[in-house]
Amino acid sequence: MGYQAFEAHRIAGALGAEISGVDLAAPLADSVIAEIRRALLDHQVIFFHDQHLTPEQQLAFGRRFGTLNVHEFVGAMPDYPEIIEVRKEEDETKNFGGSWHSDVTYLEEPALGSILYAREVPDCGGDTLFANMYLAYDALSPGMRRLLGGLQAVHSARRPYGPQSNYAAAGDRSMRIRLSNSAAAEIVHPVVRTHPETGQLGLFVNPVFTVRFAEMTEEESAPLLDWLYRHAVRPEFTCRFRWRQNAVAFWDNRCVQHYAINDYHGQRRVMHRVTVNGDRPF
Repeated sequence: MGYQAFEAHRIAGALGAEISGVDLAAPLADSVIAEIRRALLDHQVIFFHDQHLTPEQQLAFGRRFGTLNVHEFVGAMPDYPEIIEVRKEEDETKNFGGSWHSDVTYLEEPALGSILYAREVPDCGGDTLFANMYLAYDALSPGMRRLLGGLQAVHSARRPYGPQSNYAAAGDRSMRIRLSNSAAAEIVHPVVRTHPETGQLGLFVNPVFTVRFAEMTEEESAPLLDWLYRHAVRPEFTCRFRWRQNAVAFWDNRCVQHYAINDYHGQRRVMHRVTVNGDRPF
């Protein structure tokens, strides 16, 4: 997996590579963008250190991979509707993204991927875990693969963003979370997803947005879904990234889950997230 424009150094056996030798703030040739896309497909999540991006430059980089998402329930930066400021202040105890999930799977066309840029990081803590859904699928028994291959699951934003969410109302947190009845909308996706670029199969359920199997109740669905949630994030399927200021992570939302660890109470953490729109899972 050699590249002409940069070097890639794997950080774990399951997934993840650090990329060196490329400046994301610079105008990048199409050939370099193509290699970054290939590195993302090869490693599922890629990391860049010592990047110095303005909001405009982060947006420009994201747009090289597709159109950008405007989040319906999370407030954006002023003047930049496609950038979410993922913020936790010293006096807050809840973080954003502190459960295993794939981004916005409640949409008809969930994200291709997300690009997260570290503006301020704590002295220690605040790492992010990533899990490889290809490996999670490959580790299943043949019988379980056959069972899941015939199932679809219902996804909804109601748990994090519905009126009964445990998120504080807008104005009570430094992040502006909008709780809404519209979060109850449901969409159906396959439990096993075919990656549109690699053709590989991966699990596509997560505990934040998946609410039940199609044509089943939540109670009926819970035992198998709960088992899949635990199975999908077994340690041997994961990597852990320790953030430094000005680092960037770019993950493939079609085959990766992630988890923001909330272990830095009393410290400030500010990240800028750009999300690239994807396509309908099949």
